[in-house]
Amino acid sequence: QVQLVESGGGLVQAGGSLRLSCVANDSTFSVTPVGWFRRTPGKEREFVAAISWSGTGTYYSQSVKGRFTISRDNAKVTVFLQMNSLKPEDTAVYYCAAGPRGIWYEDEYDSWGQGTQVTVSS
Repeated sequence: QVQLVESGGGLVQAGGSLRLSCVANDSTFSVTPVGWFRRTPGKEREFVAAISWSGTGTYYSQSVKGRFTISRDNAKVTVFLQMNSLKPEDTAVYYCAAGPRGIWYEDEYDSWGQGTQVTVSS
């Protein structure tokens, strides 16, 4: 398994932006699909976005499509989640995950970060 560390969370007003980063400690990350998930208290963790190992394939949940952009820099073993037009309902702990089959579902990933809190105030 790859160790993943997320950063970039914080407190932002509605309509604002944040960019999350997910850095890996292993170069195999560069040939692995990566996803972002989020969890709010009392709810199941939900899919947000995913990116293929090459970066040519990107996938988004309907709730963030058009507002969030996932990208990667394989030379830096880093995946980013640019979040624009944030809404209070985007408030959650955001997790990145990596796995050879990863796209939509949690069980497609075998490495997870510890999460970073995003809070959007109204």
